[in-house]
Amino acid sequence: MAVYCNSAPFSCKASRNRDPTPLSALLPTRLFSLLQPPISFHPDRLKLSTCRWDKVASAVVSEESAVGSSSSGTDVFNLTYLELTDLPQLDCLLITQSLDDHCHLKTLKPLSKMSPNLRVIATPNAKPLLDPLFRNVTYLEPGQESEVEAANGSKVRIQATAAPVLGPPWQRPENVYLVISPQGQLTLYYEPHCVYNKDFLEKEHADIVITPVIKQLLPNFTLVSGQEDAVQLAKLLHAKFIVPMKNGDLDSKGFLASIVEGEGTIESFKELLLKELPDAKTLEPTPGEPLQIPPP
Repeated sequence: MAVYCNSAPFSCKASRNRDPTPLSALLPTRLFSLLQPPISFHPDRLKLSTCRWDKVASAVVSEESAVGSSSSGTDVFNLTYLELTDLPQLDCLLITQSLDDHCHLKTLKPLSKMSPNLRVIATPNAKPLLDPLFRNVTYLEPGQESEVEAANGSKVRIQATAAPVLGPPWQRPENVYLVISPQGQLTLYYEPHCVYNKDFLEKEHADIVITPVIKQLLPNFTLVSGQEDAVQLAKLLHAKFIVPMKNGDLDSKGFLASIVEGEGTIESFKELLLKELPDAKTLEPTPGEPLQIPPP
């Protein structure tokens, strides 16, 4: 099963006789601004196929060499890596947030023309953007879940929990997702800002956590969290594996790029994690090489 998670190609296959073709040729799309590795669930292991890149980017380009955000003041990301026509057959598109760097219309419009019946799971905040484009959209409120079935009959369960409110206080929160493998052997957690609601997660468990670990700071505002917050997230979920996102390695320019500052490193995160969760492992994918994770 190929599921596009914001910009992570997702493959969920119950393979009996052979391994699936690794998705290592794929690159993240401009549906959000943070890198994700493709993953594929198996009954006997989880495979994370890393992407090939020279500089981490976050867009699919079809006709343009640069895809910009429609939000005023947002940076431009220069990309030449992947075209939509290079994608494998997708079973689901998973979108965490309605903001332009996560729900990018310049990518979604041509994708919807190619696959108008593509299954989409998204935050209700994205409804005005997605309803005109796709015919098969499921909007999950925090606490709701949905099952995705691939063309080959394999299934995963996707559960939404509350992410941060990125607007006025009365706005719905955005989404965090738990993706649970067919027989429940493995659960993967993903949220792109390392901002989470402890009350929603207290009873949850995730074997694998994909999260930023390097903070990105604006003056007097944390844009993306990480470091000790990522450690506490892993501890809260009893994670066994943490896959850091390359949220600070964007090839970008513009006003925001000039004032965003990074705080911490992957090495400093590892040191913090060792003190709080010594049995957990930090997995840094190597570009172009599959990363296999056995179930606990």
